[in-house]
Amino acid sequence: MAPLVDPRPPAGFAPRTAAGLDVAYDEDRLAAAVVVLDIASLETVDQVVVPGVTDFPYVPGLFAFRELPALLGALERLTTSPDLLICDGQGVAHPRRFGLASHLGVVTGLPSIGVAKTPMGHYDPPGPERGDWTELTDGGDVVGRALRTQREIKPLFVSIGHRIDLDTACAQVLRLAPKYRQPETTRRADHLCREALVLDR
Repeated sequence: MAPLVDPRPPAGFAPRTAAGLDVAYDEDRLAAAVVVLDIASLETVDQVVVPGVTDFPYVPGLFAFRELPALLGALERLTTSPDLLICDGQGVAHPRRFGLASHLGVVTGLPSIGVAKTPMGHYDPPGPERGDWTELTDGGDVVGRALRTQREIKPLFVSIGHRIDLDTACAQVLRLAPKYRQPETTRRADHLCREALVLDR
């Protein structure tokens, strides 16, 4: 499916809403969360959390097969259709050039971005200021960027998922991360799915 990834945004792409997606685990139980924010105000406009169980083992590089079914189920329950998906994971910065963000983007047809805390590739540290970045490479290919979202805080690793270019992806990540390292989309989805697992005990 990797050849299906399109690095071009839709014509006139100007997203107004962005959805953060995350999955939390407690042994074989999971909770998949999607939180949709208004990009301009960062207000939450919709959110869904779906409990479930894992039916695919942890295999490095095949994480999408473990999380995709639950995340698609959560997306289907939204009452708002987001313009952009922000995934806590990789897009094309992946050994097969097809991480979770790319898989979700291709399956849903929505523009998507991978925003990971750890790199799959090589990079030089970016400068210390917010917005500084360096190329993330793998096997001689540029697969993403190490992007500093806050001054002198560890960078995040941004890669395109589907239907977006790298400049636009990084600009959206910075827009969604005004105060903290992680975009607000990821922070809120992470909180929601972890809270759901605790309440479900």
